[in-house]
Amino acid sequence: MKKYISEFIGTFVLVLVGCGVAVVTSANVVATSLAFGLSIVAMAYSIGNVSGCHINPAVSLAMLITKQISIKDFIGYVISQILGAIAGSAILGLILGSFEKLGANGFVDGKLLAAFLTEVILTFIFITAILGVTSKKENGHTVGIVIGLTLVLVHLFGIAITGTSVNPARSIGPAIFVGGSALKQLWVFILAPLVGSAIASIFYKYVLAEK
Repeated sequence: MKKYISEFIGTFVLVLVGCGVAVVTSANVVATSLAFGLSIVAMAYSIGNVSGCHINPAVSLAMLITKQISIKDFIGYVISQILGAIAGSAILGLILGSFEKLGANGFVDGKLLAAFLTEVILTFIFITAILGVTSKKENGHTVGIVIGLTLVLVHLFGIAITGTSVNPARSIGPAIFVGGSALKQLWVFILAPLVGSAIASIFYKYVLAEK
């Protein structure tokens, strides 16, 4: 249960702070990228020793595919992450006094393919970095920093295209409250990161992993 509570809190913080900075800075690319990345760093060194600090269903899927967690934990993690994201979005709306803008992901009409490819590729980069850096025990002290900076990197590229998701839970939370196009386009931000994660996991297992 401690693992699931940790995942709830971690995702709550990620969405509250990351999406919060996106809203108050009008999606300033650098500020928003740093907010999401630094949230990961903070949570990695806070809850990492309890749950591994996935705080992202795409990360949990990668850990399932590479046999680092069980199906039971995968289900528990994903449920906790989604609930954490919903709670983070709800609190953010209360703080801002409005649920109209909560940092929801989205793309311009007609740009579906570009959005889908962007999310798949950015998630691939993110998950590959996670699997690589966590594969060696000697990287233990720097794992959180590497993962956080990688999240900053993918946000720098993706914000102008999709707002950058690479995390289904992060997208689900705000979309539920914002509704409209955010909810209609939500399937892209659920499916694309999972596809990117699966590809990265297979790539890692058969190309990068030490035999």
